[in-house]
Amino acid sequence: MIHVENLHFGYPKKPTLFSELNWEAPEGTIIGLLGKNGAGKSSFLRILSGILFPLDGAVTVNGFVPRKRQSQFLQELFLVPDESYLHSGLTSLGYEKITSPFYPRFDSARFRKLLDTFEVGPTVRVKDLSFGQQKKVVLAFALSSGCSLILMDEPTNGLDISSKAAFRKELVSVIREDQTVILATHLIKDLENTLDRVVILDQGKIKLDAALSDLADGYYFGTAAQAPREAIYVQSTALGVQYIEPRKSQAQSSINLEMLFQGVVNGADFSEAFHSSKLANL
Repeated sequence: MIHVENLHFGYPKKPTLFSELNWEAPEGTIIGLLGKNGAGKSSFLRILSGILFPLDGAVTVNGFVPRKRQSQFLQELFLVPDESYLHSGLTSLGYEKITSPFYPRFDSARFRKLLDTFEVGPTVRVKDLSFGQQKKVVLAFALSSGCSLILMDEPTNGLDISSKAAFRKELVSVIREDQTVILATHLIKDLENTLDRVVILDQGKIKLDAALSDLADGYYFGTAAQAPREAIYVQSTALGVQYIEPRKSQAQSSINLEMLFQGVVNGADFSEAFHSSKLANL
């Protein structure tokens, strides 16, 4: 579905953001794009959607070049930005009426059901909605769009705890097997139980790209008074340490994405024991 080859991108008078970045993503996965603030997550989504243009390299999505913004490409892609863009005078149903004709597989019944689930009044004007409620309108539309690729930038930003839980549940339940969703976030805990795959972006490179099932097979995430000698990453806690080590005879453990992220950005080497991960600079 997505093919990125030797991507080079940066903003004028600022350091280069991406240099020789390579990545591929199959259809039918929910992918977490993780990175620190300023790592380029939002810019990467905008490049995939054709809003920003590479300085060099090639990007294709569903066989289309995003920068050309062809109608066949756009009707299969929906981007949820971090900021609100809804017109203040619109209602949720007004937004649906204006926007849904651009998406051939849009499901109106699902949209209205999701508005109800997210507790957003369909006839309340945007100007009377909080930022979090406006975000829920756009999230409901994205999940109802039927698009083969849905890009979400910080989707849980502005949502309260119950809304985050409702979003996670609906995301997993309504996405079809042939749809791909990319969730760019630094709020890792909010989404770790919804992901099929995790991609960690740091210093202009994709440092790790791995299926969570492979991570669970390849590594053990543990807690102890002292870390074992085989640990490849260790962090202190009030009661001892948390650690990651290559999995041998242990039962599968739950994946701690926050610890995984910290390990990757702090240089932990996942390549020796986990050959199915895709590391930068290979």
